[in-house]
Amino acid sequence: MHELIRANDPVLLSFAESLMKDAGIACFIADQGMSVVEGSLGMLPRRLLVDEAMADQARRILTDAGLGGELRERK
Repeated sequence: MHELIRANDPVLLSFAESLMKDAGIACFIADQGMSVVEGSLGMLPRRLLVDEAMADQARRILTDAGLGGELRERK
């Protein structure tokens, strides 16, 4: 899996997830269950992950939607 975004903002992650679903790209928001550990304070970031094969297409979609500044560096 390839990490695209790491953020604490649930609205940002929801928007990015919606863009992926609309494009037919399967994605996963990792670390959502960590809110139980942190007491739902939103301190621990969640990660938007996609399959490595779809990463370039997903990056283009997010950039076109104005979220390019939120993308993690490609490793």
